[in-house]
Order: sequence, then C-alpha cells, then structure tokens
Amino acid sequence: MNLTNNAKANFEKLFGNTDVPLAQTDPEFFGNYVNFAFDEVIEHSHLELQERLLITLASLVAIPALNEYKTMLVAALKNGVSPVAIKEVIYQATPYVGFGKSIDFITATNAIFKAHNIALPLQPQSTTTRENRFEKGLQTQRELFGEAIDKGNAAAPKDYKHIRSFLSANCFGDYYTRTGIPLKFRELLTFVYILSMGGADAQVKGHVSGNIRIGNDRAKLIAVVTALVPYIGYPRSLNALSAIDEITLKPTK
Repeated sequence: MNLTNNAKANFEKLFGNTDVPLAQTDPEFFGNYVNFAFDEVIEHSHLELQERLLITLASLVAIPALNEYKTMLVAALKNGVSPVAIKEVIYQATPYVGFGKSIDFITATNAIFKAHNIALPLQPQSTTTRENRFEKGLQTQRELFGEAIDKGNAAAPKDYKHIRSFLSANCFGDYYTRTGIPLKFRELLTFVYILSMGGADAQVKGHVSGNIRIGNDRAKLIAVVTALVPYIGYPRSLNALSAIDEITLKPTK
C-alpha cells in the first residue's frame, strides 16, 4: 500500500493496526485515504488529538456517515476522549441536523459504550429549566452574536416569530447551556456541523462570526476545515474557507 511512516504511525495510534478489511479489498483506495488523512492533513491542521477526534465525530454526525463514525468513536475512546464529551457532540448537533439523525447516532454510541462497559445513562449535563431556558438561551445568543440577535428578533415577521423563540429556548437554551464541553468549543462544533452538511452558507458565515467573537480565531477555523477535508470533500471545504475570508478579511472602517 506504500503508506508513509507518519501515516502508518498515526493510523495505528488510533486504530491499532492497518490490517483492516478495506486494506485487503481496496488497497489503492485505503492507501490514498490513510496517506492523505493521517499524514498530510495532520501535518497542516495543528489540532490536539482529542480535539481533532471530537471535531471529526461531529462532522461525521452531520454528513451523516454512521459507519465511519462508529469506527472513529472506538478510536476516540481508545485515545482517552471522555464519554461525556462524545455524547455532547451528538446532543449539540441535534438542533442543526435534527432528531432523526441524532437518534441514529445516539443508538450506535450507546451500543459501543455498553460494549466498552460504560454505564448508561451518563451524568446529566443540563443546566436550564422549562422556566428559564428561553432567557438563558437568549443570553447565550447575545454572547455569541451581540446586538444582531435582538435586531433579528424585532424584525422577524409575526407569523414566524415563534421560530425565533424556538432558537433561543431550544437550540441555545436546551443545548448551548449544557456542561460537559465549554461554550467556546460548542460554537466551534456548530461551525463543523453546518459546514459539513452543506447548503447553509449564510449560517456558516454567521457562525464564523460567532466563533471569532468568542475567541476561535481565523487560524483555528482554518485548522478545523483542514482536518475535515478528507471527510467533507473540497466543495464544502472551499465554501467554508470563503466564509472565513469574507468575515475575517473585511476591511476595517
């Protein structure tokens, strides 16, 4: 298969060895994948291992790519990623990918957790109640997006103002306020979900802005896109880079 030394070492760190079925049935495909994803991409993405694994899992949920997710999940557990952080990747994805996709990934994750003797359910991470979830969510939106949130809420047509309320109470109140992973990383994951799904370019730009505002700079966002190229392909990667350029290279007034 002519694997590079770095590719072989990085792949084996995650998965144990390169003697996998795909290497036997499609050695050329496997060689291209491993050399690219586990040598060139790692060289240029500059992410910590556990961070890279969580970002990859998030992308695989959003694509969706269940089989590769299950493979990567086992590698994440093997390399010390916490079960709570893994579950939060799926929970945080839910308002972006929808319950239908999330349930498939929760079910698969639970089966793998049980196989690794991880007791379920995990410790609860929710911090809001039915009474305060809207206000807590709105507060989080303002932290990420500033006055644009209140302007958007005020300008929304009356016949779908309830959707704006859903965003505050459900998307941000039910999910962004959870513990288990910090807010700064949740917003980075949201960028991952949206760019991985494709077809939501305006939202990609919005969450580039949210990430910059909370401290995930241009270099971090480019590192994330770099890490995801093998999984999302070039069209979505280039769209994400265009969004990063549009937001971060704006001329200052």
